[in-house]
Amino acid sequence: MVDRQAVQADGPGEGLTEAAAPTAPLALLTAWVDAAVARGGERGDGPGAVSMALATVDASGAPNVRPVMLRFLTADGPAFVTDLGSTKAAELAANPAAALTLAWPAMFRSIRFRGRVRDVEPDLIADYFRSRPWQARIAAWASAQSEPIADRSALESAYAAAAARWPDTGSPGDVPLPARWGGYRLIPDEVEFWAGRASGLHDRIAYSRAGAGTMADPGAWRRHRRQP
Repeated sequence: MVDRQAVQADGPGEGLTEAAAPTAPLALLTAWVDAAVARGGERGDGPGAVSMALATVDASGAPNVRPVMLRFLTADGPAFVTDLGSTKAAELAANPAAALTLAWPAMFRSIRFRGRVRDVEPDLIADYFRSRPWQARIAAWASAQSEPIADRSALESAYAAAAARWPDTGSPGDVPLPARWGGYRLIPDEVEFWAGRASGLHDRIAYSRAGAGTMADPGAWRRHRRQP
């Protein structure tokens, strides 16, 4: 467990000092995510606090970026779920290199990750799927993510067919897990924390991989400051 009280980042707009940046990135990462979730909950937009931008490249090397939700966060890295037939999944299968960004403009903070992805453990995916509302589980069956569809009515018809096949019984197991549903965890080689200052002389504290280990292992990282 991370001792979150041991990590005291500067307040929004006041930057980030080396004294507030531990020798491994996990504790600061957890503290910032927790602070953003708490702030979002107070304002009624908590899900936005865990929205990440995921960047991949296609077969020609052209970039793609889209929002995904941070669903799991461990010392190994942040993870998201997706349809394994989606464009992002196809691009990651061909090239597992990826980048993620968490950004909280109102808090003058963002975190960037660069690394390679690996599959999320099937048990975690199954448990998370069962935790979703019935409507969201039905939607996972109704939509073949990223594939073209004629119009909105065709999508709604697919949803109605799935809902009729698996009616809501109030049980988390009333809708089976689609075979095409999975997830990816980004194993970072770089983690960068950005903290804004009113002066414009913002802080960038970066962690670059120096060896094997998780985000909790000081020996796995080299910490350094970058100019804004």
